[in-house]
Amino acid sequence: MNILHLSTEYNLGGSGRAAYRIHSSLIKQGHASRMLVSGPVQGVPDVGPIWGTLSWRTMDWIARRTTDALSLQYLFLPSSWRLLRHPWFLAADVVQLYNTHGGYFSHSALGVASRQKPFVWRLSDMWPLTGHCCYSYECDRWMTGCGSCPLLADDPALKTDRTALLWRTKQRIYARANVTLVAPSQWIAGLAKQSALVRHWPVTVIPNGLDLTVFRPINRAAAREVLGLPQDEDLVLFSSVETQAYRKGGTFVTEAVNALKGKTRKPFRLLVVGNRACEWETAVNVPVTAIDTVKDDHLLATLYSAADLFVHPALADNLPNGVLESLACGTPVVAFNVGGVGEAVRTMETGYLARYKDTGDLSQGIQRLLDDPDLRRGLRIRCRKVAEAEYDMALQTQRFEELYETVIHGR
Repeated sequence: MNILHLSTEYNLGGSGRAAYRIHSSLIKQGHASRMLVSGPVQGVPDVGPIWGTLSWRTMDWIARRTTDALSLQYLFLPSSWRLLRHPWFLAADVVQLYNTHGGYFSHSALGVASRQKPFVWRLSDMWPLTGHCCYSYECDRWMTGCGSCPLLADDPALKTDRTALLWRTKQRIYARANVTLVAPSQWIAGLAKQSALVRHWPVTVIPNGLDLTVFRPINRAAAREVLGLPQDEDLVLFSSVETQAYRKGGTFVTEAVNALKGKTRKPFRLLVVGNRACEWETAVNVPVTAIDTVKDDHLLATLYSAADLFVHPALADNLPNGVLESLACGTPVVAFNVGGVGEAVRTMETGYLARYKDTGDLSQGIQRLLDDPDLRRGLRIRCRKVAEAEYDMALQTQRFEELYETVIHGR
């Protein structure tokens, strides 16, 4: 098969990394797979910029500035229409979308494009279902048409509340489009089935997959030696592309860690990985090792293996790569019960699932795992078994191949 992927990034952020992994795995299976992304790309086979030339990029920039000023989020990007004549689009048997709120592809072209080629849209977050936000948190206005938005400042932010207009515009566009949805989690599949915007489209659940030969348990002492980390301290890992982002729950990490000072069986260190990680050195009352954003999967696997546990207190999430990567490396996860996280983090099986926004429960989960090495050893074995059974890249690729065959022949 010939598959074209449209993604904001090709190997950065949750959606971009998932897109590139799917693309790479399809190539290994002998398929012709290509990616069009938002930025310039050099030295990466079969990955290119969606806008093509500088003139198209300039027109996109002008259009994006205009729609941003008017709070008409991504309604018009000229290169989205150029896509219809792109040789990779013309050659594709199926086109797969990832997140489309990066200012690189306008959903206004979806109706025309999806009548020319079968489209599969992987739901990286809630943006396709709402008037503008990626995650609605406690707000349920996305179910009835948005408007009076309490989350205007949330990324991607709006200057003026046009969420009702944007919601209705999506409704009109989607009504003319032929799309099959892919949900990484049962949670977001359930939201799609409730959505007045997309519930007329079929939805298939395909969890994220990992290369389990890369993300695998590594001897902890060896991993720490490679990273220059102390051997005699327990190590709690917190990792995010944006470590200070509200949605990632860093405030709860600070509170939970500070509450544990002097209470655990032995001293522990916080390992923070991601942008602005160095700011954590003064945020908590325990020793901190800060590492900037890591893009290399082998290094990431070493970091997970070096840690005693991974804390992921996101306030909204789908089925995050970081959680699955940690499980594959045999490192249990302490997380809030939110979104699709609970489908992978299972208390006393793969970690500890704390009550939403409950700092005390989060702190209790961290302490419980830190204070019981025997429990952690058992969890490490179960984490890996769950990853092998449910989150293997080979299984994900097989599921996508079957879905592509269905939508192509159904066409």
